[in-house]
Amino acid sequence: MQCYHPANRHDRNATWSADNPECRWRTYDYEERINRDKASPDIFWLKDDSLSDTDNLPAPEVIAAEIVDDLEAALGQFRLIAAESEALR
Repeated sequence: MQCYHPANRHDRNATWSADNPECRWRTYDYEERINRDKASPDIFWLKDDSLSDTDNLPAPEVIAAEIVDDLEAALGQFRLIAAESEALR
């Protein structure tokens, strides 16, 4: 089922409901949005259940090391792309 309909927003269909809370396409009317704290457009209704059990998280230094590894790997990939782009000139 196509929900978003980028060509015609009036054909969009919400899939979220109180009976079907796991669906990802939800509409909000003006009153619901304006009555939010600071009328923020940042609306989240999906929750990642894996984040609720913080007792099983790795130690902060382990998380930091994994982030550093990921960033260094990404930087290496960007360096390869830059070198390939330079070689094409």
